[in-house]
This record gives sequence, structure tokens and C-alpha cells, in this order.
Amino acid sequence: MAYVINDDCISCGVCVDECPVEAISEGDDKYVIDPDLCTDCGSCADICPVDAPQPEEG
Repeated sequence: MAYVINDDCISCGVCVDECPVEAISEGDDKYVIDPDLCTDCGSCADICPVDAPQPEEG
């Protein structure tokens, strides 16, 4: 299950370099995670200062 970045994202970008599969990119108003690339490692969630990346529910 992929991670998603919620609206708490402050667009600081620290998660981009932390992602080992380059699944995170800058979106219009926040960063986004490509669910097809995400390996559910949680590296983005571990480094995010506002806990914006969360496991996708579903």
C-alpha cells in the first residue's frame, strides 16, 4: 500500500531526497507520491517535520 501526502504538507521538500525510488515530486500546492513507484518504506514519513506522508487508507 502506497503512502500519500496529506494537506498538512508545507512543501519543504525534505522527503524528495529521502525517497529511495524517487516516487515523490512537487505538485501544484504540495508534494505528491506516485503510487506506482512507492514501495511503502516509510522513509518520507520518518523525516517529515509535519507528518504529512501517511499510509494510504483503503
